[in-house]
Amino acid sequence: MRFHRLLKTIIENRDGASTVEYGMILAFIVLAVFATLQGVASQTVSMWNTVATKSSAATNKN
Repeated sequence: MRFHRLLKTIIENRDGASTVEYGMILAFIVLAVFATLQGVASQTVSMWNTVATKSSAATNKN
């Protein structure tokens, strides 16, 4: 009964709709940040692998 009353209050309250909308906007922003970070992370790993390979090759020439 308590949950039912709470759910009814949330549905009837228009402030709850705004809260849900802000939550969805925040979720999309977080997803965009994660997608961007994954791209940056793979480029960073690739860059450091290149640095490691070139420095290893440079030190082995002597």
